[in-house]
Amino acid sequence: MGRQTLKIIVLMSLAILAGCVVYGPVPPSPPPEPVYSYRPSTYERSWNAALDAMEDVGVRIVSADRDSGIIRGVRDSADATVTVRTQADGRVRVGFSARGPSGHDQGLADRIYQAYERRMGR
Repeated sequence: MGRQTLKIIVLMSLAILAGCVVYGPVPPSPPPEPVYSYRPSTYERSWNAALDAMEDVGVRIVSADRDSGIIRGVRDSADATVTVRTQADGRVRVGFSARGPSGHDQGLADRIYQAYERRMGR
């Protein structure tokens, strides 16, 4: 091999090596954030349905305390109460009562219950 050929081979080898790049380690990417679809809790869904049911039958809400689970309202001269409670097994219990001037007003309580059931999709 001649000197000229050797120089060409060395220059070509250096050119090829110059084109090779060694990258450092890739920094770790942060883990993907979990995607949560919003779905209201059973308690929240029941609470909202109870509030809306009372308004559906014309009961004016007087007080609504989510922490205690008690909604109070009035319609004409009747007082209506809805209680929303989470039980030990995780299920939600909803109770309906109404008291008019002459005692217990079962008709109003039933109408609130039926409106609640509609709101819950049952």
